[in-house]
Order: sequence, then C-alpha cells, then structure tokens
Amino acid sequence: MSAPTRKPRPQRPRGSNSIQPSRQVAFGVLMAVDADDAYANLLLPHDIRRAKLAPNDSALATELCYGTLRRRGHYDAIIERASQRPIDHIDVPVRNSLRLGAHQLLAMRVAPHAAVNESVALARKHASQSSAGFVNGVLRTISRDDDSTWTARLREGVTNKSEALAIEHAHPTWIVRAFGTALEAEGRGDELEALLAADNDAPRVNLVALPGAAELPEKAEPDAYSPVGFRLGTGDPDAVVGGSHGTLRVQDEGSQLAALMLSRVAPVRQGEKWLDLCAGPGGKSALLAAEAARGGATLDANEVAPGRADLVRRAVQPFDNIVEVLTSDGRELGSQHPDTYHRVLVDAPCTGLGALRRRPEARWRKQPSDVADLSALQAELLRSAIAATAPGGTIAYVTCSPHLGETRAIVGDVLRRMHGTVTAINAPDVLRSIVGDIDLGEPDPTRSPAIPNVQLWPHRHGTDAMYVALLRKSDR
Repeated sequence: MSAPTRKPRPQRPRGSNSIQPSRQVAFGVLMAVDADDAYANLLLPHDIRRAKLAPNDSALATELCYGTLRRRGHYDAIIERASQRPIDHIDVPVRNSLRLGAHQLLAMRVAPHAAVNESVALARKHASQSSAGFVNGVLRTISRDDDSTWTARLREGVTNKSEALAIEHAHPTWIVRAFGTALEAEGRGDELEALLAADNDAPRVNLVALPGAAELPEKAEPDAYSPVGFRLGTGDPDAVVGGSHGTLRVQDEGSQLAALMLSRVAPVRQGEKWLDLCAGPGGKSALLAAEAARGGATLDANEVAPGRADLVRRAVQPFDNIVEVLTSDGRELGSQHPDTYHRVLVDAPCTGLGALRRRPEARWRKQPSDVADLSALQAELLRSAIAATAPGGTIAYVTCSPHLGETRAIVGDVLRRMHGTVTAINAPDVLRSIVGDIDLGEPDPTRSPAIPNVQLWPHRHGTDAMYVALLRKSDR
C-alpha cells in the first residue's frame, strides 16, 4: 500500500496579512499600553497563555514587547527622522508597527526582510492598505544604518551630558537627572551609565520561599543577599509557583530585603501586632505574615482599593489564621488605631522608577509632576503609620523609587517635623545583620539630612532600586 501523499505546507504570501503569532501578541500589548494605559508585565503573560504560544514563540513575544517598550522614546526619535513626520502625527497602529519593526532591525538578530514584511502586514491589518507603503518605506530607510549610527545622528549638536545619556540609553532626560542626583547623594555619581544600562537589561525571574512554609526547590540558585530568595536555573517558574499552594512566589530580591529589614530589625516577641499599611497586591504582606507566624505575631494588611484587597487575601491565604485584611484609607488608619502596632510597613505608592526593568513602559508614562503629586500622599501615609505605631515600635518606609523627592526628602521632613517622636535607625547595619557584607553608598555628609538609609540598585545589587528607611517611635 503506497504512502499517503502529504500536502505541501502552504507558503505565507509575501506582504500578506498572515502575521506570526508572537508579533501579533506583542503588537496587541503595545496597543493596549497606548490605548488603555495597560501594564505590559501583567497583560503580556495573559496574552501569551491565551495565544497558546510555544516556549520559543513566548520568548520572542516577550523580547519584542518589552524591548520595544524599553526603548520606545529612542525608536520614536529615529522614526521621526526616517519619516520626516512628528511621531504624534502618525496613527497609533502604524506607530506601533514601526516601533516593532525598528526594534527588530536595530536591536535583534532578525532578518531585515522579515522585520519589514511582518510590520507591513501589521499595519495593513490594523490600519489601512495605504499605511503599508508608508511603513515599508520608513523601515527600509531605518534598515540602511545600524543603531550606533542612528544614535550618533540623534546626538549631533547635543552638548548637555544628561541629554546625551538620555539619547544613548533610552531614558527621559528628567529621569537621567534624578538618577544622577540620587547616586551623587551617596558619593556614586560615576555609576550613572552603569545604572542606565542595567535598566535596559531584561531581569531574570526571582522568587521567594516563604520562611517556615516552604524550602528552596531542588534546582534553586540562592539569591546573592536574601536568605529566602532564589532563582531557577532551569524549569518553569509558573509550574513551581502553581504547585506550592502560595508558599513559593515570584518576588524581587529587593522587595524581600525591604520586608525582612522590618521583621528582623529585632527579635520578635510573642503577641506582637504588625501592620502593612499599603498592602496591595500582597507580596510583602505574604513574607511578613510568614515571619510573623514564626515569631508568634499577627499581621493586619491594609489596602484601600477593594480589588487589590482581594489580591492581598489570596497572597496571605497560607497564613489567614494570623492575618486580617483591612480596607481603610491608610492616611486615616493612624487616628483609627493609635499606638497599636509594634512594627509597621509603609510600602508607599510611588512613581516606580526603581522597577523600570520590569515595567518597561513606565519610563515614558511618568512625568516630573508625578513626584510632587505623590510626595504629599507619601508624607501623610508615613505620619499616619507613626501615629499607629506603639511606643518603642518600628516603622519601615519603603519605595520602589530612588528619586530623592520620594525618599530622603520625605523621611527627612518627617524627622524634622516630628523631632522627639521618632528617630532614625541605622538601616545599613540592620541590612548587614541579615545579608552579611553588601556594598552600600554612604550618605553625603554635606547634604542635609544625612539619613542612615538603604538604597538598592539594579546595576550594583541586581535588584530593583528599592529604598528603605527605618524609624523608631519614642517610648515616651
């Protein structure tokens, strides 16, 4: 019996509307970021699962999406030069087709014809037939030079150092200046370029094994600093997390250290009450709950937004016998529960400039005015936390931002206004008691106030740029 004749695989017509699933997923996330202010780190994994992408296709979609978003401003400047048209005058679907194409041409090992043809197909499908010719022409112009040549062209005539670094490393100039000022405050201004470069590197997935509830998996690579953190050399993190019943979780090492600095600032006494004032979505709450359970303490986890409060409940489910989830306005909780808690975490809402590796669109979404808007809230929350703290208790003020307006300025102002009520604890000493030797910048003594705080950095520690200050309330 002769073998059945195998039908030839149909070839994708050149320039057709048939688009590789990875590129379609990445394009969809870029559109959602533009149209709906979506968060790529939340939406992309969902869309990858929905599209049922194979591992290789998933990796491609991730690089296309995150890589394009990280360098979006850089690509926009190149697109403007190549098209001789302001980026805001280009329709959004066409703009995102061009951005994806530019990233493939300038930063990935993708054949130029594939990068151009797929981007043309995206524009034809999501915009119009006429836009396909425009995308084709612009991308072919871009493809004639490499990224270093385009960067040099953008830098022509730029003499300001911050502006030049912003062009070279694809950061808004105001963020470059803010990072430089924060590094200079600890005598490390020469590390600015290393920080900007680290912001453009894709971070590895980091996890935590909640102490007392889980052990590090067999093939885990322990974190450099966190005693409960790890990475997986091989294997699917989702599978490991999903099978742990909430005791193994994805969490940046810097976030772990921030929680541990509060839970391990001093030995836990039986019956202590702890508070996580701004608990959503619950990652630090889960780690604090595990630490509280081991020491015989209880935890109140407060989150004003009901939806995020539900996330907190899921996060702390393994410890729901010692955790109560509250839904109060954190600014009012101090007056509602005065002198109540022995340890209080203020993981304050912030710009998130310390997590630009993980939230690639944030650098283009944030504005300098956001710092001023948030600083008033941050100060109110810290004052409320102090009011809620029992005499002799400890407050940890934490932000995932190194901007001095969200860190030292907030803590310094509260210390001045509440002189005699709270004092600063030497946070670097506390961190070193947990992790051993760690390279921390020293506060510049010429700057006031010289707060003994901890600032972690992506380029130096491999963590998000997490800030931690520890305060102790007076015994009266």
